[in-house]
Amino acid sequence: MSGAAPPKGAHGPAVYTIPAGVPFVDALAAGLHARVGGGPEALAQATVLLPTRRACRALREAFLRQSGGRPLLLPRLTPLGDVDEDELALAGLGEPPPGGGTGGGFGVPPEISGLRRHLLLTRLVLAFEGRRTTADQAARLAAELARLLDQVHTEGLGFDALAELVPEEFADHWRITLKFLRIITERWPAVLAEEGCVDPMVRRNLLLEAQADAWRKAPPEGPVVAAGSTGSIPATADLLKVVAGLPGGCVVLPGLDRDADDETWQALEPSHPQFGMARLLEHLGIAHGDVEEWPSPGVPAAPAARAALVNAALRPAATGARRPGDAPPEEALAGVTRIDCPGPQEEAGVIALVMRETLDHAEEGRTAALVTPDRALARRVASELGRWGIEVDDSAGRPLAQTAPGAFLRLTARMAAEAFAPVPLLAALKHPLAAGGQAPAAFRGQVRRLEIAVLRGPRPGPGVKGLRAALPRREKALRRLLTALDTAARPLARMLKRKKAPLRQLLRAHVDMAEALAATDAETGADRLWAGEAGEAAAGFVHELDEAAGALKPLPGAGYAALLETLMAGPVVRPRFGLHPRLHIWGLLEARLQHADVLILGGLNEDTWPPEAHANPWMSRPMLAQFGLPLPERRVGLAAHDFAQAFSAPSVVLTRAERVEGTPTVPSRWLLRLENMLRGTGPETEMRGDTPWLRWQGLLDAPRDIRPVSPPAPRPPLGARPRRLSVTQVETWMRDPYAIYARHVLRLRALEPIDADPGAADYGSIIHHALDAFLKENPGPLPGDAAGRLLEIGRRAFAPYRDRPGVWAFWWPRFERIAGWFIDVERARRADLKASASEADGRLTIDGPAGPFVLTAKADRIDTLADGTLAIIDYKTGAPPSRREVAAGFAPQLPLEATIAQAGGFDGVPGATVSALDYWRLRGGEPAGERVSAARTGKDGKDVPTLIAEALDGLGALIAAFDREDTPYEARPRPDAAPRFSDYEHLARIKEWSTSGEEDGR
Repeated sequence: MSGAAPPKGAHGPAVYTIPAGVPFVDALAAGLHARVGGGPEALAQATVLLPTRRACRALREAFLRQSGGRPLLLPRLTPLGDVDEDELALAGLGEPPPGGGTGGGFGVPPEISGLRRHLLLTRLVLAFEGRRTTADQAARLAAELARLLDQVHTEGLGFDALAELVPEEFADHWRITLKFLRIITERWPAVLAEEGCVDPMVRRNLLLEAQADAWRKAPPEGPVVAAGSTGSIPATADLLKVVAGLPGGCVVLPGLDRDADDETWQALEPSHPQFGMARLLEHLGIAHGDVEEWPSPGVPAAPAARAALVNAALRPAATGARRPGDAPPEEALAGVTRIDCPGPQEEAGVIALVMRETLDHAEEGRTAALVTPDRALARRVASELGRWGIEVDDSAGRPLAQTAPGAFLRLTARMAAEAFAPVPLLAALKHPLAAGGQAPAAFRGQVRRLEIAVLRGPRPGPGVKGLRAALPRREKALRRLLTALDTAARPLARMLKRKKAPLRQLLRAHVDMAEALAATDAETGADRLWAGEAGEAAAGFVHELDEAAGALKPLPGAGYAALLETLMAGPVVRPRFGLHPRLHIWGLLEARLQHADVLILGGLNEDTWPPEAHANPWMSRPMLAQFGLPLPERRVGLAAHDFAQAFSAPSVVLTRAERVEGTPTVPSRWLLRLENMLRGTGPETEMRGDTPWLRWQGLLDAPRDIRPVSPPAPRPPLGARPRRLSVTQVETWMRDPYAIYARHVLRLRALEPIDADPGAADYGSIIHHALDAFLKENPGPLPGDAAGRLLEIGRRAFAPYRDRPGVWAFWWPRFERIAGWFIDVERARRADLKASASEADGRLTIDGPAGPFVLTAKADRIDTLADGTLAIIDYKTGAPPSRREVAAGFAPQLPLEATIAQAGGFDGVPGATVSALDYWRLRGGEPAGERVSAARTGKDGKDVPTLIAEALDGLGALIAAFDREDTPYEARPRPDAAPRFSDYEHLARIKEWSTSGEEDGR
């Protein structure tokens, strides 16, 4: 491209386009140089309007590249707005317009601050007649109302037509909605008038209108160029129309398809990439064929075949299928690579490899950028680049709530709001910013000790008082930790218990607590909490919230933490400067008008790129169209334009994940359209070449030498091997010897879950305790109210769990049914009983090759029958072992207890012949209980003497085998007999060496 076109403002709107694939800001800078000509001061006379501040910075850098780094006077660069996904806020047009006009600010009222508006709307929602809601729910509704306000003001609409939107049959539902929307149609204008402010979108519109009016009345002397905007906002479109008609003004559009035929142009839909510019050209009164290409001498032309391919692929469906002659030339896909990855982690690794390879490219200074709306993918890629010491920021920003200071504020508020319950307490105290006035390492060590001492197992009482009560007396250091925590949190904890508390006081007490917890022995909490870009953003949020807090009436203290999280969900922390000069991660907004030598378009899945079109919470699609608000497809059209622009770059890598969290994904509609366009055109136009990226990514973390892991088989010395086991542990010894090694040789114990709810094991303990107490209190004939007495004992057993509604509601009805069944069975048995022993302790010493071995037991129940023999009963709240397991010797508990009983080894139970081995299954369902005999003569079982003899012989053989140092403690030597659950599966690394599904941890 070369030469400079004369300005067309005197003959009609001056509108140009920079083709897709051409570096936009470089072409714009080259064209401006050619347009203004003259000396170095000539550029300073021009004014350039760009969509965002980031685009302004990119144009400055483009001018520097063209000047070879030499200083020069730049044009006046003015951003029309800074945009996030849903809003556009004005920046920079409240100044005197170039070449004349009114005074600074144009007399436009100030805009209301974001947080104050949010809280004022929240107050109106809370005050809404008949509306019962919490403060955080009201804040979420207020955010939706603010979004509706912005949409209506952006389109330049009013609320007068709301009542006529719905047919008569939907009147009742719509009347409820209309009544609620009075908050913004009737009450909100009065609130704004009292504040002396206007909504942000209203102020933006007023400023744009004032700027346009000023330039109509007094056109600036120098050139005015509006570049990169598509005029999707009516007020912006009006300003662009004024600029295009100025004597020295022109509009430069990004990637207009000048080759589209009239049929295609007339069939454009909101989801099409050219739709927004088509509306703008109609507003400007110019046909798309009359738009000229922006002259940019010295800038290489775009690969026209690539742009033609994507434009043809995205042709509106109404214009028909692919036409003759549409087959793309071979060069259309030169420089395009598509990589479909198994999952997001592989996708992030491939992208990081492509970016890393760019740095090693022979061409010095080569750049690469990832463009994606998927913020999770962006974070993964930044993390993957860290393996090479490369730091890259996601320029689209990170939600304040996900930054370190933001998360710390959320977690500390939640900790206090939930009365220092174990999970929120640990989440806050294990945060990197938590130090409690100590050295961070020492503080973390004390928190871990507190976790083990108090927070694992059933939840302690509420508040710091409950933590102190559960803490062992010997833990003096932990008591000092709790005292410091109580001192820091007491003011906020007290306020959270109030029925009504001012938001400002809650916030200040919270910040004081957070700073106290963030302090170390060397730094103040404020220095640590508010440091860095994220800390400054958090401090700004707290300051703005403190100033706006008076807008909200006192609220229940218990709702403060949830309200804070809702308010913190909006702010985003963006880096001021990129960390790496040649590698970038951009969101869709940040990528507009930007350029890199290699563009990676990541996350190309449906509902990610393009984003999912969410339904409007207030109006249906027909209502939106009738009212004049844009349909959700318009956002899809903007995303489509971003894709088309980026796809037209010289070197492009397209990536997607085939599955996300195990769920298959659907490729982006644009990839599918390209595939359909290319289908049948020959292998030379395929986008999926034989690329090594996935294989290389797989090799990144693959070990050099892969050796199969063998099952563990430790052989400790005889002196370290256990000489005392219970009858239940003998069963583990048989099924999984490694678990015995880990427990008794390594002395490892599994920690209880944090804030554990009583489960089946706790329920079993309650049942055993209640039945034991009943048998001890009623050794003789049963009283007439035996069932009532058992229920009363059960209430005492359940008493420690009464503050857990779930335990009482689920388990108590089962116990009531068990009690009835147990009394019925007991009445039938008492006539044949001489005595019953409950929870009896027993032991038996057995001679082994390495010395005596002690077998211990605690029998649930031993009955002395009328004939003098013994019946051993085991209560099971779960499923008892099958007769096959008992007969095979893999469930030796009852036979071994019988061995001890016959030898007189149980306290208070004289030795006698054992005639019955029974399991009583206490389910509490239908039926409530069941008696299962473990010893039954027949094909499925054996008689009691045989079981006892075999169990004793088997135990003797087991002792003799493990009394040899060459006998290993193997992990699951017989997979078919392995225990269903074990606390030591991870330690034995079972999933690494097992091959069957049975062994894969189930």
